[in-house]
Amino acid sequence: MILILRLVAVAIFAIVMFVFGCGYCLFSPRNPKHVHTFGRLFSKMSRVFGIKLEIRYPEGAEKFGASVYVGNHQNNFDLFTIAGAVMPRTVTVGKKSLVWLPLFGQLYWLTGNILIDRANRSKAVGTIGQVVDKIKQLQVSVWMFPEGTRSRGRGLLPFKTGAFHAAIGAGVPVVPVVCSTTDKVNLNRWDNGVVIVEVLPPISTEGYTKEDVRELSSQCRDMMEAKLTELNEEAAQRSAK
Repeated sequence: MILILRLVAVAIFAIVMFVFGCGYCLFSPRNPKHVHTFGRLFSKMSRVFGIKLEIRYPEGAEKFGASVYVGNHQNNFDLFTIAGAVMPRTVTVGKKSLVWLPLFGQLYWLTGNILIDRANRSKAVGTIGQVVDKIKQLQVSVWMFPEGTRSRGRGLLPFKTGAFHAAIGAGVPVVPVVCSTTDKVNLNRWDNGVVIVEVLPPISTEGYTKEDVRELSSQCRDMMEAKLTELNEEAAQRSAK
């Protein structure tokens, strides 16, 4: 019964977001402010799933300026958890196929996100150049999932280097964002405990060149892996109370 109620709530939410969200975005289509707005709205749905969501920011986070945000990518619950940490004037980079998802895909495109063709390596490489140009010209931040796919309970997967090429090319910092594990969320259980999302301090790319991409990627992954372990322990302790 709980599962059915939640599925109905998600269906109603999706329809409302599509109708009113697309209408709202049509007044200023593909404006980078929209992703932050809708990320916060989607994160409110975490309560429907019985999740107590807590989002933490480092001091001065609102002054980071243009950056490349990198988050851990777990499952479909990312849309209702880590999405709440998206900062103003930040767009995400996602698969081109997302645009064909009913309701969500059209809203995803209208909110100004960047779509890449991962099946075509030359186009994907060209898109990193477009990401760099967008950061420089519009002074926006971009959000990417360097694992490239959902981890689905397998911990932090190896990182691809596209996000780090973009950060070095644009001369902006990398800001890691870590969400505690959500693979144990049960849609048929009222209380799914605490989920913590933490935005970490920025990692400067000053002095880095494309030859340093893997070093930057490893540094960032090590930092995120340690934080993920820490957040999982805290979330488990607080959920057990």
